[in-house]
Amino acid sequence: MGNSDRTLAAAGLILVYAMVIGFTDNYVRVIAAEAGLWQFHLTRSLMAAVLLGLAMVPLGLRLRPQRWGAVVARSSIHGAAMVIYFGALAFLDVALVAAGLFTAPIWVLLISRFVYGHAIGPVRIVAVILGFLGVVLVLGPEALAGASLPAVLPVLAGAMYAMGNIATREWCAGESAETLLAGFFAALGVIGAVGMAVLWMLPLAVPEGADGFLQRGPVWPSATFYFWTFVQAAGSLIGVGMMIRAYQITEASKASVLEYVILPASAFWTWVLWGTGLAPLAALGMVLIVAAGSMIALRAKAVEG
Repeated sequence: MGNSDRTLAAAGLILVYAMVIGFTDNYVRVIAAEAGLWQFHLTRSLMAAVLLGLAMVPLGLRLRPQRWGAVVARSSIHGAAMVIYFGALAFLDVALVAAGLFTAPIWVLLISRFVYGHAIGPVRIVAVILGFLGVVLVLGPEALAGASLPAVLPVLAGAMYAMGNIATREWCAGESAETLLAGFFAALGVIGAVGMAVLWMLPLAVPEGADGFLQRGPVWPSATFYFWTFVQAAGSLIGVGMMIRAYQITEASKASVLEYVILPASAFWTWVLWGTGLAPLAALGMVLIVAAGSMIALRAKAVEG
């Protein structure tokens, strides 16, 4: 398939990714109640490695990279983005951190235009603006309050996440989706192992329950932790694999806007699973997010048709 641009197919892949990840991520609160972020990442990565290994022969998966340097670099960038993102959660409001991370499509546009020289039309520029406004409305007014120097960190995470997404197509176009998926989990597994080792040697005071997710070192978790971490591993393999494939078959500046759909998908599952509804402003934000994705998909259909 090479570099042929199939934006509508990418939109379908990202929709499945959003629905799967939106479901599994709603159970992170259950995992966080008894174990730490670092142990979660390491355990999930080990489970994902086993699942990939079991599926490798019957599905004919190709896990060996063609270009080791490109895959390692991409995996490291995405892993660093997640470390910065989750690290900022230790001292910043969740809404502010999430708003910073979702500046990624804006960074994608800037990097695609000024580094790789890709033409960016007005439709995608308007779609990014609409999508980001929708994110702010979904997260609430607190996403715009309390800005400070530490608040730069989530924006940096958004920039690195954007760089990793661009690298998926620009550096790793010839790699299989499963190769990049394995690299992603390997990077997070290494990060989790390092975090566990540091907190084992230099333990911190840990609040009870989910409040201690970031500071908690190695523990002996229950079967509940392993069950939902396995659900996370399986769901992430499916969802992230589809997201990676989407970035391979269309431009990152298009796919990154479509990725906004993960917010309404997460909100949908939160309502279904926990009965939490949306405020009117949040509902308006969802409309803007859907409008942004629809603009990209309809524009792609007009161009490709």
